[in-house]
Amino acid sequence: MDSAFIPKGVKRCSFGTFSLGMLVLSVIVVWGLYAAVLCWAKGLNQTNMNDHYGFALWIWADLAVIAIGGGAFFTGLLRYVIGLDELKNIINFAVIVGFCCYCSAMLILAIDIGQPLRGWFIFWHANVHSMLTEVAFCLSLYLCVLAIEFIPIILENRKLDQVPFFHHLGHNMHGVMAVFAATGAFLSCFHQGSLGGVSGVLFGRPFVYREGIFVWPWTFFLYTWSAAACGPCFTMLACKITEALTRKKLVRDNVYDLLGKISGWMIGTYIIAKIADTLYWALVTSPAMGFTLMDYYTVHPLHHGIWMLILEIVICGVVPALILISPKGRANKTTFSLAMALAVLGVCVNRWVMVMTPMAMPVMTFDTWAPYFPSWQEIATTILPVAGGIMVVALSFRYLPVFPQERELNPVE
Repeated sequence: MDSAFIPKGVKRCSFGTFSLGMLVLSVIVVWGLYAAVLCWAKGLNQTNMNDHYGFALWIWADLAVIAIGGGAFFTGLLRYVIGLDELKNIINFAVIVGFCCYCSAMLILAIDIGQPLRGWFIFWHANVHSMLTEVAFCLSLYLCVLAIEFIPIILENRKLDQVPFFHHLGHNMHGVMAVFAATGAFLSCFHQGSLGGVSGVLFGRPFVYREGIFVWPWTFFLYTWSAAACGPCFTMLACKITEALTRKKLVRDNVYDLLGKISGWMIGTYIIAKIADTLYWALVTSPAMGFTLMDYYTVHPLHHGIWMLILEIVICGVVPALILISPKGRANKTTFSLAMALAVLGVCVNRWVMVMTPMAMPVMTFDTWAPYFPSWQEIATTILPVAGGIMVVALSFRYLPVFPQERELNPVE
């Protein structure tokens, strides 16, 4: 039925099977949109946020998808600016995944502000003293950059490419993509860093407060570093999942090996910096504010015990770094997939403890641990962009030549 739109030389599942999958995702999207409309129509009383939790599930999800979406800017930097030609075989997919992640982030923010019709106030009445203002500007601009990078991929659609104007437009845009890749890397470094900086300057929250260089706390650099390190892991993990679902080999192993090796060294150096940051915070910064390390991990050990620190740094940091740095670790498909999954989990755990834990942690001697569980509206609107992102990836895979090596690796009989 839609075979005329499918790229030449590749095979896709039947239109009925594809439609069934899209129908399931559409139901989830409609559920999420209904919850979003409730939040917009009735206000943030639809959530379980309170005086303790001004930041909650939405902000954690927002920071998490921005972090794992970092694969787009870092892979683009490696491909177009540094010139690693092998990555041309995965860069299209990295752009699509990054586009979905950043669309998800903007959608979550549009719901979280409660009054989306006043969203333009961020730009017109900008608070120039707030790092979140810089985040809003850079997020918006980088989403535009990703959209521009996505356009030539769309124009390669079998039917669109037959139109001379679209054919030449897509070809010319590919020729200047290095400019957009460099611009995207610049914008990403600043908004990733400023998101970390917001936590680091919270003097009243000693669990996340950090020392720094000039006006930037250490968390400014750690956030950017972790996104560049773990973002490509999410891109590769999503690609592996796509290969498993479609039962196709889409990218050669040398591409995974190269990107995995780079990610391994990035994660390794990030974890060293993270350990140094944690030690300085635990031994110098926090004691100066009247808190010992275990003061943070014994208040509510079930929800936030020392196991959280071990999970983030050792299990989801040191372990994937060692696997990805090792040629044998990268060569083994099981350990390679495990390392990617752990790296993605690690950066999500990091964002969780930097966003959710400070809200729950008592900062006064007479205070107690603040409980919180998201409402169904928060859960639905958090799942909404995930389902929408999967739909975009599925549609792109079906109708666009996303993987240059697919035809060669999967010859149609």
